[in-house]
Amino acid sequence: MAKKKLTGFLAASGEAKGWKDIPEGGLIIKAGNSEEYYTGGWRTFRPLVDKKRCINCMQCWIMCPDSCIYAENGNMEGFDYNHCKGCEICALICPIKCIKMVKESEFDESDNNYDERGRTTTIEINEKK
Repeated sequence: MAKKKLTGFLAASGEAKGWKDIPEGGLIIKAGNSEEYYTGGWRTFRPLVDKKRCINCMQCWIMCPDSCIYAENGNMEGFDYNHCKGCEICALICPIKCIKMVKESEFDESDNNYDERGRTTTIEINEKK
């Protein structure tokens, strides 16, 4: 049987390879997810929560597309900023509006009113008037 003439990329490589011959670097060897990749670095807005007003309805946890809401014992316990992309869904879905979005460029990390998970008990967020 005559060898088939190769064209394009295959011609440049010399010969066609079957799927079993592709080197491991060209394979996806396991399913991936964002847990291994910190995607929060390109966030424009940072969510913050007023824990005095939060009723722990967990709507934010249910609706977060990136699973960035920390939950412990049925309570909302802040945000995972390593993976939060600042989509604002949590703030929009909150029935009592105790989550607000702040521009990253305006957020002061040295502000002692918020902890590392974006929680405060000293500042009222989006207070109802």
